[in-house]
Amino acid sequence: MKRAQLLGVAIAGVCGIGAFFGVMSLVNKPAQVVREEVTTNVTQVLVARNDIGLGQITTPENFRWQDWPQSAVSPAYVQRTTRPNAIKDLAGSVARAPMLPGEPVTSNKLVRAGEGGVLAAILPSGMRAISTRIKEETGVGRLILPNDHVDVILTQRRRGRAGGDEFVSDTLFRNIRVLAIGQIIEARDGKKLAEGNTATLELTPTQTEELALANAKGEISLALRSIADIRQEEEPASSKQTRPNSIKVLRYGVKTRAYGVN
Repeated sequence: MKRAQLLGVAIAGVCGIGAFFGVMSLVNKPAQVVREEVTTNVTQVLVARNDIGLGQITTPENFRWQDWPQSAVSPAYVQRTTRPNAIKDLAGSVARAPMLPGEPVTSNKLVRAGEGGVLAAILPSGMRAISTRIKEETGVGRLILPNDHVDVILTQRRRGRAGGDEFVSDTLFRNIRVLAIGQIIEARDGKKLAEGNTATLELTPTQTEELALANAKGEISLALRSIADIRQEEEPASSKQTRPNSIKVLRYGVKTRAYGVN
C-alpha cells in the first residue's frame, strides 16, 4: 500500500475514534437538574416539642415554633406573629388535654397556673367533680382507669314486704366519665391497675347532690362500659327511677318493692 493511502487510513481511524468518544460523552452526560424554589405563604405556629401528658405542668422545653401553611392555620393556633413571647408566657401552664410531638398548641388545651388545680383545669365548664368510695369488688377489680366511662349503681337495704330486710340495686347514672382513681388522673406507662379507694366522677350539679345522698343510703358500685358505648348519647338515669320490671307499692305509708312484674 502506498504511503499516501496509509496516511489516509490512519487519519480516518483517528477521526472515527474521536467521533466515537464524542458520541459516548453526549450519551453518558448526566441530566441537568433544574431547581426551582417556590415561595409559599407560611407562618410559624407553636407546637409541642415532645409528649405532654394530661395535667402536666409545662416548661419552655415543651414547645417550639413550626412553619405552617397559612391556609391551614386555625384561629385557635398560637401564632408567632401575634404572640412572639408565647413560649415564655405559657411556661408553667397545666395541660388540660394530652398533646403529641408536633401538635399545634391552642389556648383551650392549657390553663395558666393559679387559675385552679389540675383537676379543676381538666373539668369541663358547668360540670362538677365528686368522689365516691370504691372497693375491689365494687370497682371492677381495680381495672377502672381515668377517662373510662361507667354506670353508677346504688345498693341499699330496705324493709321487705314480710317485715324483713332486702337489698335493692338501682342505676343512678349511666355513661359517666371517671376523672381520677385515687390521685391518678391519667394512666401512663402501660399502667393496667389503678390503686385507690376513691373514684372521682364528672357529674352535673344535680347529679352530685344525688350521689352525695346515695353515699349515705348504701354502697356505690361502678360498672365499666364498653369503649364502643362512650360516644353514644347518654341514657337518662337517676336515683328516682326504678327497674322496668319492678313496681313500688305504698302500704301504710311505707314504700315496698315487688319484682317480676312484666
